[in-house]
Amino acid sequence: MPNMTTPSCPFCELAAADIVVENVFHVVIRDRFPVAAGHSLIIPKRHVASLFELTAQEFSALHELLHITREQLEAQYQPAGYNIGVNVGAAAGQTVFHLHVHVIPRYAGDCADPRGGVRWVMPGKAVYWD
Repeated sequence: MPNMTTPSCPFCELAAADIVVENVFHVVIRDRFPVAAGHSLIIPKRHVASLFELTAQEFSALHELLHITREQLEAQYQPAGYNIGVNVGAAAGQTVFHLHVHVIPRYAGDCADPRGGVRWVMPGKAVYWD
């Protein structure tokens, strides 16, 4: 894959068959360990560890693919909502240090109480409305 050159990085060694859609800066794949049907990853072709390392042009291209990915997921899976997430740094749970943006479709009834959404990364802080 062009511009992806860091050896031993799983996102630098993607097979063309794994790519759902791409633009000049990023690719989209389905997550190999999905949280929900359609769970996708937007991955820069350039090896960067963090969202904060993207250029303005790369960030804009990521935004474009986010919308395209949503359109594809809407057509194929008809989710009721989405969680969009990025882990930056080991303290935030990042385990692959090549930026990847999770696009996780959510479905009515997929969990008992979805309130709090991404706040569940810190379970003691998730319920803030009591």
